[in-house]
Amino acid sequence: MKLCVFQGTFNPIHNAHLKMADYVLKNYDFDKIVFIPAYRPPHKNYDPALTFHRLEMVKLAALTNPKFNVSDIEYRNERNSYTYLTILELYKKYDIEGKISFIIGTDAFEQIESWYETDKLKNLVEFIVFVREKQMPDLNKYEELRKKGYNFTFARMNFEDISSTGIRQDIKLRKDITNLVTDKVKGYIEKNGLYKN
Repeated sequence: MKLCVFQGTFNPIHNAHLKMADYVLKNYDFDKIVFIPAYRPPHKNYDPALTFHRLEMVKLAALTNPKFNVSDIEYRNERNSYTYLTILELYKKYDIEGKISFIIGTDAFEQIESWYETDKLKNLVEFIVFVREKQMPDLNKYEELRKKGYNFTFARMNFEDISSTGIRQDIKLRKDITNLVTDKVKGYIEKNGLYKN
């Protein structure tokens, strides 16, 4: 199986996340994309009260494509969401052809050397990097990462100016988020009164 992983806080998952995953399916040859919401993201502040809701929203968003799967692997382990440990478990769980690919934004990829067991992780995955700015970033820093053994390609998808932080702020300000998340995710947020405070 050719597998691609999309790991993140997804607080909440939004349409740009889904467009990125759709792009990967259309432009790469994967059997499935597995969304893995982080149970306890080590690099971000997070609200434990939203942990379960984040997983449920990803499940709803993944209904948009039959090749999207959702894993609760990090929820079952109830630990800091270290990518290296999760990837090791995925190799045990699936019959992987080649290496697992990993969707990541430029903002996170620029911090990749600070990740847990990064020198081991870089040998297990190939990164698909999405530009998170309106302009292409300085490529020299990425060439340095390539020299250090990080295998990656840049996705050529146009920048989508949607962020989970912005959505949470919009909800606090009672702005409409209809075009930012799927209808099911929007309904879930409203039903559960999320992000109002």
